[in-house]
Amino acid sequence: MDARCPVRTLELTVQSVEGLRLDRKPATTKNNLFVVVRAESINSYTTCMAKEDDTNNNLTWNHKLDVDVPLHASSITLEVKSKTLKGVKDVGIARVAVSEFMGGFGSVPQHCLQFLSYRLRDWEGRRNGVLNFSVRVVNSPEYFYTNNLSGTNGDLTNSFK
Repeated sequence: MDARCPVRTLELTVQSVEGLRLDRKPATTKNNLFVVVRAESINSYTTCMAKEDDTNNNLTWNHKLDVDVPLHASSITLEVKSKTLKGVKDVGIARVAVSEFMGGFGSVPQHCLQFLSYRLRDWEGRRNGVLNFSVRVVNSPEYFYTNNLSGTNGDLTNSFK
């Protein structure tokens, strides 16, 4: 028997950030910005450093991550951070409910690409930009119904495939 917790795999692409400020100034590529994604587990996933978008002066990553999300997870967290000479500084955080892109059982088809934009907040709760990303469920444990032959009533039981 496998002791690991069942997970669903998300293809999460961190695309860009708009209106991000660092020390009351517009954030730039000089701020060495990156995003850390967590899904209620000790595992974290990190993007590359942000690049400047020539068309609208936004910072972009366009970095694709395969994120394993435990089935018990109710949210994922995206944290924008800045690498400085003194260490890593937290810039903004967005917490996204898993139900936003999973919905109820069977409501969002697997492999359906969804584009989301979330308001970032700093650690004092103030607004600090908007993070744009896309998400697609790549792998999710499938449920199937089997006939319970050991019982006399023939009930259907929910079990993992």
